[in-house]
Amino acid sequence: MSGNRWLRPEVYPLFASVGVAVGICAMQLARNIYTNPEVRVTKENRTAGILDNHAEGEKYSQHFVRKFVHGRAPQIMPSLNKFFSDPNLE
Repeated sequence: MSGNRWLRPEVYPLFASVGVAVGICAMQLARNIYTNPEVRVTKENRTAGILDNHAEGEKYSQHFVRKFVHGRAPQIMPSLNKFFSDPNLE
């Protein structure tokens, strides 16, 4: 009886948004555990101490999303922004 209360169609967007948020958090956690050069999970890697591996850190920080947006204007809708901010357009 109480299960019907949560399975109404009005609640589906809430479930979807929470599911997406949990998925994003899980992806970031997995990315940090597996690819972050400063995270060492195994005991052998933890005994290595502090490593000066700048190339690996550069590879981690400059991922494909950052490379994709590098050099682009930081605007979501550039044509709309230009329309409302440019006084020469009529």
